[in-house]
Amino acid sequence: MTYRLSGSRRALLAAGSALAFLLTVAAAPAAQAAPTAADAKTFIETAETRLLELSIQAERALWVQSTFITHDTELLAAEANEVLTAVSVEYAKEAARYDQVQLDPDLRRRMDLLKQTLTLAAPADPAKNAELSRLATSLESTYSSAKSCRPGGECLDLEQLSDLIEQSRDPKVLLDVWTGWHDTAKVQRADYARLVTLANEGARDLGYKDTGAMWRAKYDMEPDAFAREVDRLWLQVKPLYDALHCHVRARLTETYGKDVVPPGEPIPAHLLGNMWAQSWDNLYDLVAPPAADPGYSLTGLLKERNTDAVEMTRYGERFFTSLGFAPLPATFWERSMLTKPRDREVVCHASAWDIDAQDDLRIKMCIQTNEEDFRTIHHELGHNFYQRAYKNQPFLYQDSANDGFHEAVGDTIALSITPEYLQQIGLIQQVPDPSKDLGLLMRQALDKVAFLPFGVMIDQWRWQVFSGQIPAERYNQGWWDLRRKYQGVQPPVARGEDAFDPGAKYHVPGNTPYTRYFLAAILQYQLHEGLCKAAGNQGPLHRCSIYGNKEAGRRLQAMLEMGLSRPWPEALEAVTGSKQMDGTALVNYFAPLKVWLDGQNKGRTCGW
Repeated sequence: MTYRLSGSRRALLAAGSALAFLLTVAAAPAAQAAPTAADAKTFIETAETRLLELSIQAERALWVQSTFITHDTELLAAEANEVLTAVSVEYAKEAARYDQVQLDPDLRRRMDLLKQTLTLAAPADPAKNAELSRLATSLESTYSSAKSCRPGGECLDLEQLSDLIEQSRDPKVLLDVWTGWHDTAKVQRADYARLVTLANEGARDLGYKDTGAMWRAKYDMEPDAFAREVDRLWLQVKPLYDALHCHVRARLTETYGKDVVPPGEPIPAHLLGNMWAQSWDNLYDLVAPPAADPGYSLTGLLKERNTDAVEMTRYGERFFTSLGFAPLPATFWERSMLTKPRDREVVCHASAWDIDAQDDLRIKMCIQTNEEDFRTIHHELGHNFYQRAYKNQPFLYQDSANDGFHEAVGDTIALSITPEYLQQIGLIQQVPDPSKDLGLLMRQALDKVAFLPFGVMIDQWRWQVFSGQIPAERYNQGWWDLRRKYQGVQPPVARGEDAFDPGAKYHVPGNTPYTRYFLAAILQYQLHEGLCKAAGNQGPLHRCSIYGNKEAGRRLQAMLEMGLSRPWPEALEAVTGSKQMDGTALVNYFAPLKVWLDGQNKGRTCGW
């Protein structure tokens, strides 16, 4: 569940704003004339031209920094991003001058989007502005440099701690690792509380009730209406999550005993194979259905064919060309980084890049010949084909329909990597019997379904913090109240208000909105269902692949080309025929697994 914030034009601005290189806009002259619609048009065209120019410069600098890490390239990337962010903040605040001017719908939309590039809005007071910038930068740096030090002097970073929590089945080791990492966040608490106060002041300067309302205003509906929409979607998928939770808890009780995992209680958070209990795929061997082996190993098949990084990527490209999309430009193959260089340090985390807002598309990834990277490259190319599809839109529309769509499109494509698809492209000779589907569905559910409540509660907590519903003296209690409510997990030991457990998840100190990931988890299945209907699929949804279907490709292209130019319900309608996000497609996809889980859960104590 990753999303490279610099993968789209407006998201690059938001990423800079999240890092809070926030500058104060000079006060307007007292005698300045009231702005007009003509002024607004000139302003927005000037802003788009300048921001596009600066974003291209920032993308190029960031690309070099990511593929050639040195002290100097990091400085150059930071400087380019700082210039871009400073200008975006200035334009966003200037856009607020036109709030009361009568504008045509297109111009009003672009003006609102310009304001919404900000993640943190700076207060007008220069001293508070500088303080907010310092706090935001410090919080992210504190998280990134955190280490848990054990008696005897050994200090482990998050990557090392995550390896332990993913691999160990010793509850004492897991408790030590989990507590050690979460305790590193204690030092963030006071700074975060002050950041909330300052960010809210800046949001009010832009006309929003608080920062949470500013974030929710980005979804083509009233902020409170969007919050209700998230709740509605969650309730649609909650029964599926509850069934998975019940089965996983029962297996954990069998593994660790009732004293460690009591039936009918929330699951201790350190036992789920992930530092934040957001993905449970490392528990597959404990919870898998019997005889669920599909009879082939995709990793093994790829290695038998000596499939290299370029051919892995060609498989993904051929998926899109089979739908009717044009092949990737020659520059993609010349400029992408598909393998890890031997002569320098690079950022291997997979990401899709749109350097010039036209055709300079690239992938940055250290591809390994395995099933995970085969799926990942299909996903990342989903971003690239989306980026190219909206290249003819104005700068402020060069993004996905809402921030959940970009990630959802990549995941939608990955859902078509079915046994049928693997047979079509010659990787397997025979499609496994449907009785083997339960294992495939369980593996996916431990990732996608287990994530759903976590995807909801992160911003539920922040929205309540920004609004004051959760005051600073109850930060940790509010966090765990929501985790119990949504996830059915609890801390393995008592966690008081001396702790700041929200800060143990990057997106909190990094000030990155999180609801996008929940929306992407819902949307990918709804988009998949819509495309499968267009392709004439008659079988179960989890066995559908749209590979080779031009009608599905036509609908997908129509949605991608809109970018952010229209409200997201219209983009959704282009593929699904509906203007409402809907979790029932996800439920339908996992229906066979739900039947199996319900059978397994008979006689068990479910819920918490």
